[in-house]
Amino acid sequence: MRASNHLIGLLNFLTFLLSAVILGGGIWLSSRANNTDCLKFLQWPLIVIGAAIMVVSLAGFAGACYRNTFLMWLYLFAMFFIIAALVGFIIFAYAVTDKGSGRPVMNKGYLEYYLRDYSGWLKDRVVDDDYWANIRSCLRDSKVCSKMGRSFNGVPESFEMFSMRKLSPIQSGCCKPPTDCGFVYVNETLWNIEGGTVGLGTDTDCPRWSNDQQQLCYQCDSCKAGVLDSLKKNWRKVSVINIVVLILLVIFYVIGCAAFRNNKRIDNDEPYGEARMTKAQPSRIQL
Repeated sequence: MRASNHLIGLLNFLTFLLSAVILGGGIWLSSRANNTDCLKFLQWPLIVIGAAIMVVSLAGFAGACYRNTFLMWLYLFAMFFIIAALVGFIIFAYAVTDKGSGRPVMNKGYLEYYLRDYSGWLKDRVVDDDYWANIRSCLRDSKVCSKMGRSFNGVPESFEMFSMRKLSPIQSGCCKPPTDCGFVYVNETLWNIEGGTVGLGTDTDCPRWSNDQQQLCYQCDSCKAGVLDSLKKNWRKVSVINIVVLILLVIFYVIGCAAFRNNKRIDNDEPYGEARMTKAQPSRIQL
């Protein structure tokens, strides 16, 4: 029995460490939201879940080590709902990021992003005019586009070099015009519109492009698609870690149930590892 309680105490200490992983994932998403993704509400459920697991694991650790039945009951009760919340968050994260991806472009190292490839709740949230105004302002303040510039020995990179770059979804969608526009490259964020296909209907984003460094393609659908794709990739990375943590939490929860039953046996003065009923000794047959 004591070995079982010591084991659950150790497992809850490990759960405490796992909660730090979940909390770290939420903080990482928060830093991404502040620096690039600019969607600042998605990380909070993960931060809350990580903090809740951290507190509950401490209760379970104390309950197992000090054989406190109430703390163990509180731990199991709370952990059940936390596991359910984590399952819900993982399902939600995959559901809202299940569609859309970048499209390859001939002779280009980067991908192009189209808003029509995405759908669902997250897209509706991003394209909302009021919400996009905040995202656009955040993208501008993050200076993600101004950081794209490269030079070699003091010479700016050529169009051929730029074309082979692996741009992030936001860099591709927000910091340059769509390739279909046919604009002439000057530098990473400056393009000559003359001779392009703007106004010919090949891409509705073409007339939205501006060489004003405060505007660029922040009004473009490709920019919104780039934000969505960036969110998708980051959420999927965190979700993989959450799935591993979830599996471990379920295992720890099952072991916690066993430790709780052991504590109940002690409280009721029940023997552990022995049968509760003994078979009556058979009487001798009288000849």
